[in-house]
Parts: sequence; structure tokens; C-alpha cells
Amino acid sequence: LAGNALSVAAARATLEHVLTDSAFTQMTALATRFTDAVTKVIEAHDLPWSISQLGARAEYRFVRPAPRDGTSSARAADAELEDYLHLYLANRGVLLTPFHNMALMSPATSAADVDRHSVVFAAAVAELLA
Repeated sequence: LAGNALSVAAARATLEHVLTDSAFTQMTALATRFTDAVTKVIEAHDLPWSISQLGARAEYRFVRPAPRDGTSSARAADAELEDYLHLYLANRGVLLTPFHNMALMSPATSAADVDRHSVVFAAAVAELLA
């Protein structure tokens, strides 16, 4: 938030070379890949869960349909289930944002990263239901 020369140069470099139309196209495609894979697991197990995507952001919740506001989202929270998934994934090298089951794709995110989540998420659900 400072207007010093270094901050301004960093912001300009980010806007010119990182946050480009082509980067957002790739990030959104990866988020769609992520969303599709999670949807397949949810549907395969007939879970009352949902996933929503907005551009390069995807988040799964333990309610269907997906919450439309903060109150509904808070009501749908399941701290133990969320902790289980976060720990299961983290112990296998996959991190989600804290306090959410959210993933944000970046220009550095690869298809292999998304596919790794898909494999580990499917395994976590299978073990949960076993």
C-alpha cells in the first residue's frame, strides 16, 4: 500500500507480466479442471456436497446446493470434516486455504498440481466413507 518506487515497480511488473489475459485463461482452465474432478468424486459417492467456481477460484462445501451467502455458508460448516480433509491433504503435499476448502490457481499452478489434488481428494473421501 506504499507508493515508494519499489512497490510501484513491483505492481507494474505484476500487471504487465504476471496478471495477463493469457495467465487468467490458463488459471481459469485449471480451476475448471479442479472443479470437474471434485464434482466427479461428489457425484460418484452421492455426497450432499457442492463445489463453486469463480474464475481461478474453486471451493467445495459440505452442503448442496452451494451456499449463496455468508450465513448459509457458516451454517454449512463442519469443522471436524474440514480439519480431516485439510490434514489428509496436507500430509500428502496438497494445501488448501485455511478456514475454507478453497483453491486459488496462480500462473505457477500446473495441471499436475491440480491432478495431484484430484487423486488425494478422491482417496480422502474413499477413506472417510470406508
